[in-house]
Amino acid sequence: MPSSWILVTGAGGEMGHALIHALSQTGAAIVATDLRPLPDGIADSCAAVLTGPEGDVTRTEFVQSALRYPIERIFHLAAVLSTAAERDPVRAHHINVDGTLNVLELAHQLGSEHQRSIRVLFPSTIAVYGFASLEEKMRHVQVREDQALQPQTLYGIAKLHCERLGEYYARYYRRLSGEAPWVDFRAIRFPGLISADTLPTGGTSDYAPEMLHAAAQGQPYRCFVRPDTQIPFMAMPDGVRALLMLADADREQLSQHVYNIGAFAPTAADLAQTIAGYFPGATISFDVDQRRQAIVDSWCADVDDTAARQDWGWMPQYTYERAFSEYLIPAIKHRYANVLAS
Repeated sequence: MPSSWILVTGAGGEMGHALIHALSQTGAAIVATDLRPLPDGIADSCAAVLTGPEGDVTRTEFVQSALRYPIERIFHLAAVLSTAAERDPVRAHHINVDGTLNVLELAHQLGSEHQRSIRVLFPSTIAVYGFASLEEKMRHVQVREDQALQPQTLYGIAKLHCERLGEYYARYYRRLSGEAPWVDFRAIRFPGLISADTLPTGGTSDYAPEMLHAAAQGQPYRCFVRPDTQIPFMAMPDGVRALLMLADADREQLSQHVYNIGAFAPTAADLAQTIAGYFPGATISFDVDQRRQAIVDSWCADVDDTAARQDWGWMPQYTYERAFSEYLIPAIKHRYANVLAS
């Protein structure tokens, strides 16, 4: 018998791969969903895989299919990321907002049917923050959860809206009818995530992992932001660990529904220098994409994650130095061993 049933949407993405690997070690039965088929190594770790219409969080087929399982926790990872969302805002809004509403309604139906609270873990983003100028950004280096909430991208707007939707379902939904809120909504505002195992897929913070993967393959990289650009980042294993920590925390410990978490906040020049130190032949230049630069400039330089540290014991395991020396460089050298040997 599985220890629990867990639903993971957007399982085919960067975080989905890492999260399913971690969850598979716990004895949980994983129901994974994605629009496309999952790689065998990921699918084999799951009790069920829903793809096509059943894996589309915007469709009724998704809700109907997921209701077949006694799901207790939902990790809702399905989303269109920042740069891709700017290219197609209508599609991004449909997936990021309507899809999240479907997931929250699914959680409420599961809770009502099984008479238990359903924990919904929602990866939000530092894109919910928005500064009108670079000068203002640098005057407020570490932002709290309640500051600077004027996002300037569709991705940030949608994520902030979904945070509010989740809080509504957790606090007030169906209150007038006398039915209890069955949704225990918990969100993390993630910094840029750097993974050695999967390729980046459309995030505006992807200049960091793109730079690293290009250097490891001996390919030149033209970074699309200025050298002085600064936003917070985190190693993917810490991101997954944070989701699992928040998922396991007692509700009584939590003073809020949405939390910042931080790890390190290098500039793009810092990243280039560090990566060139590990790959001396790396060719990294800077060719600014003004549209993407404006997006990153509107985000915070770093976050204040005091609440997460106090409420559920958050503490990153990977500092900037450890992220490279103990995770990113060993893993990426193994990934590209054939390229590096040639």
